[in-house]
Amino acid sequence: MQQLWIFSMFLLLLLGLSILHFLKQLHLLRKCPPGPLPLPLIGISWQTGFRLTPKLLIQLAKRYGNIYTLLVWNLPIIVLSGYKAVKHGLVSHSEDLSERVETPFLRAVSKGKGIILSNGHTWKQQRQFSILTMRKLGLGRTGIESQIQEEASRLVETFAYANGQPLDPSLPVTNAFFNLIAILVFGYRFSLEDENFRKLIEGLSFSSKFVGSFFHVLYELLPWLMRHIPGPHQATLSHIKFIYDLAKEEIEKHKENQSLHEPRDFIDYYLFQLKRSKDDPNNTYDEDNLAECIVDFFIAGTETSAISLQWALLFITNHPDVQDKVYKEIQGVCSSGLICYRDRKKLPYTNAVIHELQRIHYVLSFGIARRCKKDVNILGFYIPKGSIIVPDLRSVLLDPMHWETPEKFNPNHFLDKDGHFVAREEFLPFGAGARVCLGEQMARMEIFLIFTSLLRNFRFQLPEGVKQLREDPISGLTVHPHSFKVCAIPRHNSL
Repeated sequence: MQQLWIFSMFLLLLLGLSILHFLKQLHLLRKCPPGPLPLPLIGISWQTGFRLTPKLLIQLAKRYGNIYTLLVWNLPIIVLSGYKAVKHGLVSHSEDLSERVETPFLRAVSKGKGIILSNGHTWKQQRQFSILTMRKLGLGRTGIESQIQEEASRLVETFAYANGQPLDPSLPVTNAFFNLIAILVFGYRFSLEDENFRKLIEGLSFSSKFVGSFFHVLYELLPWLMRHIPGPHQATLSHIKFIYDLAKEEIEKHKENQSLHEPRDFIDYYLFQLKRSKDDPNNTYDEDNLAECIVDFFIAGTETSAISLQWALLFITNHPDVQDKVYKEIQGVCSSGLICYRDRKKLPYTNAVIHELQRIHYVLSFGIARRCKKDVNILGFYIPKGSIIVPDLRSVLLDPMHWETPEKFNPNHFLDKDGHFVAREEFLPFGAGARVCLGEQMARMEIFLIFTSLLRNFRFQLPEGVKQLREDPISGLTVHPHSFKVCAIPRHNSL
């Protein structure tokens, strides 16, 4: 009888705490934008499940408006959806929303170092140094462009070696983009057979699939427990550490063979800056920040661009009419010699196709979250200090208010009535404001030069017996295609 009484009291206490927590959540929501009502114990999972997918975010925007709140535990997450809301948040409130979210898992990953996940003076100094150094290494000039052209030529050779037989393009494509970062940072490239390359790619892929998963959410809610039990969270941290340790090894090699008067790559420039600033008490230059910057370059600069090109190859294989039109335009303008980035101005349809592919097959589930530095007002909605802000960049690229056929592939989105290419301010795959992707220019060059090189040299066809490649995506942090194979048939007049 006494045990039953104790159990009843425990249930009453649990119920009371749940009601208090529920009332606290309702109080938090009073001034926030509308959103799903959190229920006791299960929160908003009754409507959202345990994973926020790109499709779900767009559905929630249709129901609650372009600025809505998702209350997770006692933390309001404000989602900005559609071009108007995202631009107002990221541009008009650029500084207010410039901080990254600091969560237990993200702290375990980066410890507040580097560029992507750092804040304050560390972020500003590391980002500014990286931008200036990339320019010194040739970004925006012929230096980087010639390296991209060389990597594109290597990729053409790899595809040609398949001799028209079914080929999975994912690994060689990823290797090409990976090597462009490796050359920039380390000063050398990796072969497809290199064990470190294989481990790095495996780690990047595994980590992108882990972010946003059920185990990731558990880690954020129960870090004290998750640190001590096995699971995919431990594997992800191990993969990230492998990249970090490799960066540290390269830093030591560069220190042993340092040529400060003639820096060759990002590590050389950073070590020179570290030595020059050692007496400045306000500098954030140290080897830990350097290693984390390197990790950031590989995470941000490899998989996203590689996935964009994989989607492009998949799509043009499924749509030979688009492929033929692109090839015809390229041959009419660049029938011989290397294709240069400035040639995009002579290839309006090709340029429009590339942009439209990046729009319709955006590679992230949504924009990387920010944290609100102070109370702000966005389009009439009060956003409290400390709120997590998620700019849904995918919703911008699919905004029916700004795209004629948002759900369909349509190069005319980027062409005027005379067939000239038109840049669109609604095209924001790289973000906007203070946190806009610092590698945007390099990514644009890479995708244009590699895509056009492949299309000029090959006609991509479906393998025998395959009627169509799957165009439905697999969603994690990135949105990538299912594994597929294509036949790259050499165009003998260009090889």
